[in-house]
Amino acid sequence: MYLSRLILNPRSRQVQREIADAYQMHRTILRAFAATLPDASERVLFRLEIDPRSGVPVVLVQSQTPPDWNWLTAPESTYLLHEVPDNPAVKTFDLKLSADQVLSFRLRANPTIKKSAADKENNNGKRLGLFREEDQTAWLERKLLSAGCSVLQVRVSGQDQVNGWRSSDDQPRKLTFHSVQFDGLLRVDDPDRLMKAIIRGIGSAKGFGFGLLSLARPA
Repeated sequence: MYLSRLILNPRSRQVQREIADAYQMHRTILRAFAATLPDASERVLFRLEIDPRSGVPVVLVQSQTPPDWNWLTAPESTYLLHEVPDNPAVKTFDLKLSADQVLSFRLRANPTIKKSAADKENNNGKRLGLFREEDQTAWLERKLLSAGCSVLQVRVSGQDQVNGWRSSDDQPRKLTFHSVQFDGLLRVDDPDRLMKAIIRGIGSAKGFGFGLLSLARPA
């Protein structure tokens, strides 16, 4: 797989618009995969982070095929901070997962719950956001358990609203998602199942910057 890091130019009007409209950022990112997206197996995941020291927006992009970011590095493009070396940076990674392995993780997610058939009539069949920390943690534990791992420690932070616009019946429709960042430790129970979940992403609203599960060895 491939992991790209894009350091964005906070003065760019396009960047400012896309931070306010996550789906437009998704569309910009997908331009780097125009040659491979007809492949139904390709899943592009991304996560926007704000550097806590500089306040500069940084985007991480995970893909199964190599991206082509050349159009962002053109001199006339103001999307990236050109003065930063190796921007964008792209590296390949091959996760070697094993049972009982303990890893640190980060996940930006949109925790939701589906109501029962009886409740759907009252809620227009929509997913409902989870806003209490205990409900969010329980959601994460369920999702990661089904993904082949167990949560050992978790910290919930970065609760915010993510907005985006999508067209439905040729009418623009504003969508708002509750964003939560999870950081912690997990134990690998089923390496194959976890690998599939990493590629597929965790939870809903992946086109709005959710679902990228990042793993690393504990510090």
